[in-house]
Amino acid sequence: MHVGQELTIEHIRQAAKALQGVTVMTPLQESVYINDLLGARVFFKLENLQRTGSFKLRGAYNRIRQLTPEELKRGVIAASAGNHAQGVALAAGLVGTTSLIYMPEGASLTKIESTRGYGADICLFGETFDDAYHEAERVAQETGRVLIPAFNDPAIIAGQGTIALEMLDERPHLDVLVVPVGGGGLIAGMALAAKEQNCRIKVIGVQTDSVPAFVLSRQEHRVVEAHGGRTIADGIAVKRPGDLTFELVEQYVDDVVTVSEHDISRAILIFLERTKLVVEGAGAVGLAAILAGKIPLGLGTVGVVVSGGNIDVTLLNRIIEKGLVEEGRQVHLKTTVGDRPGQLARVLRRVAELKANVIRVEHERWNPQLSPAEVAIQMVLETRNVEHVQQLVTKLREDGYDVEILN
Repeated sequence: MHVGQELTIEHIRQAAKALQGVTVMTPLQESVYINDLLGARVFFKLENLQRTGSFKLRGAYNRIRQLTPEELKRGVIAASAGNHAQGVALAAGLVGTTSLIYMPEGASLTKIESTRGYGADICLFGETFDDAYHEAERVAQETGRVLIPAFNDPAIIAGQGTIALEMLDERPHLDVLVVPVGGGGLIAGMALAAKEQNCRIKVIGVQTDSVPAFVLSRQEHRVVEAHGGRTIADGIAVKRPGDLTFELVEQYVDDVVTVSEHDISRAILIFLERTKLVVEGAGAVGLAAILAGKIPLGLGTVGVVVSGGNIDVTLLNRIIEKGLVEEGRQVHLKTTVGDRPGQLARVLRRVAELKANVIRVEHERWNPQLSPAEVAIQMVLETRNVEHVQQLVTKLREDGYDVEILN
């Protein structure tokens, strides 16, 4: 199909046939822990386990497979924060053409290297997806390469919509679909497919409150650009919705809500610890919205799209450490004691008696703020919960230690 052609569920069904043998049928599974935590049944569509680590291969392949022989000779070009890049790179290789990908300069190193590994040439440009996209548009006009949009294209939307077909084929009685929203290609295709099969199903999108482009646009009933900030959900940090995707979202989507960076971090940590799944920020926003009370669970059984798992390991490490601190499972303490033999041993012995586990200790006497008779001790401790931290600090202060929490 081509830009300007009306998108129907039949196009999505045709895309599903074309994707057989290209994409994998990702699991739709629930977590006993999460169900018990929420008091509801929630099924997660695990597109983080898809080829390239996200759903983006679906739309990219569906678009590129329709190129003419002449277009295939010229090659394709795209802009992406990472996931669309990998989808385009793999799809281009599968159909026998070349790919040139523009990515923001701050794109995840993991996504950059993965995209290069699928055979694409990479150019880093600008601070945001939008910067990279405008440059890709310019280069496409100069070189004749075919621009493969990340979301604002009927064939892309149709490919992403195949996820809804799979979910409803496996669980026909889902009452709510919760979908991450960036440029809108995923939710537009899924909402069309879902509503055409069951007009009563609710489709709710989730954005980060750092870049709430669809929320602002729906309030104005026109496409509005968001001037957002930094977010760990880089895969949905799109400042301006597509015209086509916005039109479909207005028609088929019931609501779009936002979540905070804290909400997203918490969801990533729960996925990792409780379901053993590695999920990127954009992929975690659905669970984040449910945990934050943004999705009314009284509507029935919920299906959540986990859109990707391509998270940089250094970011994941920061999220884990921050999450442990917020839950009171790790604490960084500082105290000052007299510089005499045995003082450090006494402090550590008392910490052990209070059932905290020492992860790291720093023993400092050269700080100019200390007197010659003092030494500073910093400890990173493993604790059980917030209450345990409070108990630990209280007991140490009662013992005469001037304890400061450095978290």
